[in-house]
Amino acid sequence: MAGADRIAVLGAGQMGNGIAHVFAQSGYPVTMIDISPDALAKGRDTIGGNLDRQIKKGTLAASDKSAVLDRIATQTSLEAVAGASLVIEAVTENRELKFKIFADVDRFASPNAILATNTSSISITEIAARTKRAEQVIGMHFMNPVPVMQLVEVIRGLATSDATTARVLELSKAVGKTPVEVQDYPGFVANRVLMPMINEAVYCLMEGVGTAESIDTVMKLGMNHPMGPLALADLIGLDTCLAILEVLHDGLGDPKYRPCPLLRKYVAAGWLGRKTKRGFHAY
Repeated sequence: MAGADRIAVLGAGQMGNGIAHVFAQSGYPVTMIDISPDALAKGRDTIGGNLDRQIKKGTLAASDKSAVLDRIATQTSLEAVAGASLVIEAVTENRELKFKIFADVDRFASPNAILATNTSSISITEIAARTKRAEQVIGMHFMNPVPVMQLVEVIRGLATSDATTARVLELSKAVGKTPVEVQDYPGFVANRVLMPMINEAVYCLMEGVGTAESIDTVMKLGMNHPMGPLALADLIGLDTCLAILEVLHDGLGDPKYRPCPLLRKYVAAGWLGRKTKRGFHAY
């Protein structure tokens, strides 16, 4: 159960509200921060719905739901990070936005606070350089959907201290996750392996090798994947997939990471997957 740690989560979207959910369920007081009051309200509703799902499955007592929700405060100002011992940033996968947020959070957070980013591909070392506490900056890459998925990729930047890493590994385990320590290279491990597979599936679609249904069925039944790569891309968001592939392509300079032109076309059309009801599949 939680000690005196207070957690601040920046961003109330699908990753942010999922991270807030798991910490609050494990007994930690959480402040979920987003500039949009609507996003905060929607985030709380999502957490409530996910808790109901857990109650239905029998993994949570109905009487615990209100206690979990009571542990989650919401704020629209970044200054609300003051007093948190761990700040986890989970905003859009955009370098400049993350750099700006970390420079600001560094000013408001208490001096001994650890600043973590849920980035799926952006360099932890570069993010840490925007702060005056690079040894206390680390990557905590949760998987989507956060309440269900076991893995947290814990990514050390060039300056991340052993003490920071040990603390984050400990906190990840305390919320029931399995942390895996990896180094700071473009895409880390999860996306360096996953995104080329998704990209190749998009090439198969573009070249007419198979329909979206065929490609996904081959990977589900042939490789025992719980979900096909195109359906998974729709779940992640095609804009996010494109952003990660661009980081891999720029950071490693290898043409094998070049985003498929069809992926670019879908993103340009605003077909971003489940969140827009249309991606490689219709929702």
